[in-house]
Amino acid sequence: MIDLGKSSLVRTMLQLPYAFVMPDVLFEDELLDFGPVHKRDLLTLGLQVVELDGEGTTRAYGHFAQYRRLTLNDCFALALAEQIENCILLTGDRTLRRTAAVRDIEVHGILWVIDELERTHLATLQQLYEALRLFEEDDLVFLPQAEIRKRIRHFQRRLR
Repeated sequence: MIDLGKSSLVRTMLQLPYAFVMPDVLFEDELLDFGPVHKRDLLTLGLQVVELDGEGTTRAYGHFAQYRRLTLNDCFALALAEQIENCILLTGDRTLRRTAAVRDIEVHGILWVIDELERTHLATLQQLYEALRLFEEDDLVFLPQAEIRKRIRHFQRRLR
């Protein structure tokens, strides 16, 4: 979500036909800056912040002990994804993606969000193109460059 905040697409993403749910610890610890959208505004835009129950918290700490390459916050996200039926875990973290996939949790990343925003026509082609260009140029955005470039070319063709 931080990368989407850089591209001003958080508000638009929350309009997608999905329920966006986040563990409270991630909301408090990791969500710092979203550009034009303030962190607390995310709640009025539809983000649901959930506190894991005792069992979920125990599961998160168990994951943390088992998967040493995951952060504790990653483990809270994983535990929440396990708790919610038909959940899609949205992450760019490679280790978390692999761990979730092994546990039969559907996993997607920011580029999937871009694709969904195009599919649903919630963002303009120009907005999506500009977001991808920003991702391509930002050294702190860790997305596969080949996939970014492929989508940039796609939008360049469509914008002509």
